[in-house]
Amino acid sequence: MSGARNGGPSAVIVGGGIGGLAAALGLAKKGCRVTVLEQADKFGEIGAGIQIGPNAFHAMDYLGIGDAGRARAVYVDALIMMDGITGEQIFRGPLDAPFRKYFGNPYAVIHRADLHSAFLDACRAHEAIRLINKERVIACENTGKGAVVRTEAGNVYEADAVIGADGVKSNIRPGIAGDKDPLRLSGHVAYRAVLPIEQMPEDLRWNAATLWAGPKCHMVHYPLQGWRTFNLVATFVTDDKNVGSNEPGTREEVLSRFAHIVPRARKLLEVPTEWRRWVLADRDPIDHWVNGRVALLGDAAHPTYQYFAQGACMAMEDAVCLADKYEKAGGDFDAAFKAYQEDRIPRAYRVVLSSRELGRIYHADGVERLVRNAWLKEKTPEQFYAGMQWIYGGNGLAGSGLRAAA
Repeated sequence: MSGARNGGPSAVIVGGGIGGLAAALGLAKKGCRVTVLEQADKFGEIGAGIQIGPNAFHAMDYLGIGDAGRARAVYVDALIMMDGITGEQIFRGPLDAPFRKYFGNPYAVIHRADLHSAFLDACRAHEAIRLINKERVIACENTGKGAVVRTEAGNVYEADAVIGADGVKSNIRPGIAGDKDPLRLSGHVAYRAVLPIEQMPEDLRWNAATLWAGPKCHMVHYPLQGWRTFNLVATFVTDDKNVGSNEPGTREEVLSRFAHIVPRARKLLEVPTEWRRWVLADRDPIDHWVNGRVALLGDAAHPTYQYFAQGACMAMEDAVCLADKYEKAGGDFDAAFKAYQEDRIPRAYRVVLSSRELGRIYHADGVERLVRNAWLKEKTPEQFYAGMQWIYGGNGLAGSGLRAAA
């Protein structure tokens, strides 16, 4: 039996993505010894760019990787929304000095692998964190003194607590949520690609996170990696019962779904020679993330659509909250888990449910589209700040205001 039960409190974290590594770093900084189990051959991230709001920087500062994250990010000037039918700008949310002053941190974009590597470097440097790959967890259960997991390879890891940070298709979640907790397929399909800067049309090389909204579709682009590449995401709504994750996509499918979009935007979709395709899914909220000494975190607890760009941000906030509750409980995981889910469930599920609605707004047609455009055109920067305070003002510490307590 492997484990970390000797020498003080211990935890096993299932999943070595951003949420799992953030949780490991947070707990280790509070005196817990942590083992992270990752099923892949090596620790890393798939995908492309992600957006990180001020709340993510607040959390990163608390976890001690704020400077590393900042060094790898691109700081866009604005969030822009364009009408994909007319080509007209309908919203511009400035991310300049007043925004940073209001929220206490910037808004940026970053390659998912670059953010993950910042956490990975910090975990590798921490003596209380053990990272083990090629370990697929297939079973988890409570014991008299903690919890234990068993892996496909036949290994057993026991600790005072287990944290399931193993994503949307979590193997830990069924032991908490039961068997009546299906993935909720949205009918929304996301195509992702990363373009070298020289392949990005010059008239679209904007230093902004830009969204082109059309009926039943939208596309997003922004710069990455020191302006060496551009991230491109094209999302459409379909009635087909699609399934699949990170599978090859076809140029023909994505172009057919955006045939009605203005040529200026549509021409960008003709550039990629390779697409990766995801079917978006979430789960309905549940009222508990804890069973004994086993808890859920990140997408395993609250998978969400991408429309608020908050999936990774919420996972980092979870990690901050868990570390804070663990410290305040004096290392008592029972008390820490109870306080953690009480704080995080309302906030995380507000993002989940709001993201569903935001997806509908992005894809509006007819009169709804006209109403959306008129509403957004009237929004001032101050109204934009106020409207986003509920998200960007957080860091995982309930009642902490707009600053992270590092």
